[in-house]
Amino acid sequence: MNAPAPAVEIDGVSHRYGERLALDRVSLRIAAGELFTLVGPNGGGKSTLFRLAATLIAPQSGTIRIQGFDVRSAALEVRRQIGVVFQSPSLDRHLTVDENLRHQGRLYGLRGYTLADRCDELLARLALADRRHELTGKLSGGLRRRVELAKGLLHRPTVLLLDEPSTGLDPAARGELWQYLSGLRRDEGVTVVATTHLLEEAERADRVAILDSGRLVALDAPGRLRAELGGDYLSIEADQPERLATALRERFGWHVQTVDHRLRIQVSDAQSAMTQILAEYRGQLRSLTLARPTLEDVFIARTGRRFEADREEAA
Repeated sequence: MNAPAPAVEIDGVSHRYGERLALDRVSLRIAAGELFTLVGPNGGGKSTLFRLAATLIAPQSGTIRIQGFDVRSAALEVRRQIGVVFQSPSLDRHLTVDENLRHQGRLYGLRGYTLADRCDELLARLALADRRHELTGKLSGGLRRRVELAKGLLHRPTVLLLDEPSTGLDPAARGELWQYLSGLRRDEGVTVVATTHLLEEAERADRVAILDSGRLVALDAPGRLRAELGGDYLSIEADQPERLATALRERFGWHVQTVDHRLRIQVSDAQSAMTQILAEYRGQLRSLTLARPTLEDVFIARTGRRFEADREEAA
């Protein structure tokens, strides 16, 4: 039996802004009905990939297909397949929730009872029915994000693209947003592709692609990526980190990384390693921490540095 065609296919995509390489031969597949995140520090390339998939800019090399349609040669067909929620708000704050949706629907050719029924359906699904006559400018950030989602879903897209969808939301509203996205994938089979620089959000996805400096450095389910690291790790702050790193390598044969002046050690028995370090090097330590691997640890293992989410946005 043939495997179902992927909803999104990205093959060998590279893109430059002048002399700067924003994407470097990125290839990946996103399955139909998958909740997928593109994650990376600002400037890593995720926003450029989003713009390419949304047909906002054309690929310079490589191909992107959405539901089999090429974003370069069949952009209009792609736009019929996708719903897009941008990082920057797109609502008219001087119009009501209902008015924003109706104007959006008309852009896609929806009219009359078809448009009214679809608005009713989405307002109910996103718990906005009691807010439909309120000005969007008076809504909270979380409620406005729900209206943005409703706009993106009006024409029943098969693929929903979201660029940093939780920007400006408090933790509670952020959690609600991701619950809605998960339910959308589960109940309607929509493929959800979201960019984020928040690693805790990437943990909610079926799979995550980690981008750094335009390169794809990791691609898999979050749990499998963490499992590849092989257990707990130790983080050490020391008065002389390089001297201590050399001593630990010579004494125990461990692989010791130096990341932002802290030592990071991945060993099979982290608790035993902690006991040994305290017994022999306590006087050189400022802090010694035992922790389970996170997606940031995956990033460190693949790149050799910390995940700097607050770097200047460049791609």
